Amino acid sequence: MKRRAFAVALGLSLATVGVTACSSGSSPAGGSNTIHVLVYGDASNKVEKQIVETFNKTSKVKVVLDTIPGADYQSKLNTIINTPQAPDIFFNWGGGSIQPYVKADLLLPLDDMIASDPGLKSNFLASVFNTAVIDGKSYGIPMRGTQPVLLFNNKKVLADAGLSVPKTWDELLNAVTVLKGKGVTPFALGGGDQWPTLMWYEYVFDRVAGPELFQKALSGDKSAWESPESKKALGMLKQLIDAGAFGSNFDSVKFTDGGSPALLAKGRAAFELMGSWAYATQQDANPDFAKNDLGYSNFPSVPGGKGDPADVVGNTNNFYSVLKKTKHPQEAAAFLKLMYSDEFVKAQLAIGNLPTTTNTEQFLSTSASPEYSKYQYDLVKAAPSFQLSWDQAYPPAATTPIHTAVQQFFSGKLDVDGFIKAMQALPAS
Repeated sequence: MKRRAFAVALGLSLATVGVTACSSGSSPAGGSNTIHVLVYGDASNKVEKQIVETFNKTSKVKVVLDTIPGADYQSKLNTIINTPQAPDIFFNWGGGSIQPYVKADLLLPLDDMIASDPGLKSNFLASVFNTAVIDGKSYGIPMRGTQPVLLFNNKKVLADAGLSVPKTWDELLNAVTVLKGKGVTPFALGGGDQWPTLMWYEYVFDRVAGPELFQKALSGDKSAWESPESKKALGMLKQLIDAGAFGSNFDSVKFTDGGSPALLAKGRAAFELMGSWAYATQQDANPDFAKNDLGYSNFPSVPGGKGDPADVVGNTNNFYSVLKKTKHPQEAAAFLKLMYSDEFVKAQLAIGNLPTTTNTEQFLSTSASPEYSKYQYDLVKAAPSFQLSWDQAYPPAATTPIHTAVQQFFSGKLDVDGFIKAMQALPAS
């Protein structure tokens, strides 16, 4: 969750600091026999240090791992990326987070590397790998773990209400009616953070229209937002809001301060739509609930909708991208190859991350929560489409306008036409 919230909040620095298209012509920081790898500073650095040590045992060109504390990562990266202090390889979120750098011609397309070593692509789940494909070219190799959005539930609350996990939109609406009749808020929502509310749009739009509608909008076709499918999705969301599915105080509740998870754990809410990190959040704050009564499922289907019920949305993974001016592209490719090694997968699983490599499956039993890890992996593996969160798919300058429109529609300050106009006004990707 910290990585996701940070990506949303700190990504704004790209819009304010800016990226220049001219090149300094200087090589990245470090000597001629070093590659600098820049990563987000957090607990996952344990694995990154291990992989660097493995690489350096056999390579004449040595990798130097540089870390920047999370709160400063994106702004610092943006400040140095076109200077002599730039890294050779750097951590990012794919999608909109690297798009300004691609436009500035600062990144190395990885297609030649992939042609030489097809495993750099074929050893990763396609729905994840494609997040870092921009204008038909590959600019990132997945690293760390995937974070799909799931519909979490309180199994005891559902059992007491005589309900099962909803598999269709009609079943979901029925659950709202039954739960409200029993004095339970159907869905916990940390609306005060704004981004949890966005997850509802992402899934409903996907189930109604399929992933193509959002991709059309993201590519600059503003008419997508006023399409019949878009209006239908907004109408369905309005129906849910008006039915009281989220209670009346959702804009004063946050996920980030533990508010919405507590509603679910204490039985005051039956469901919460949230990224997969919610499982670890509950394990930490409410371990008994996580062990005994925390359930999870994919988002319900919409009868007649164009979206595949197996589609998922969320954060596909983090990625390593390579700067075009690196002096060591071959060694960079050799380092990236380790991102699908058995050692990498086992080390990530051991700290709770879920890699998106095709060999992950054979090591799932070694994870901190094998059953949960297997569920997530199977879900992502089977997904025809894994749609990146809208606020990460768009360039960072669009983050605040998206969040504002989402919040105002849910709170009734914007109607359908107002929301459509707000989304049509987003800066181009």
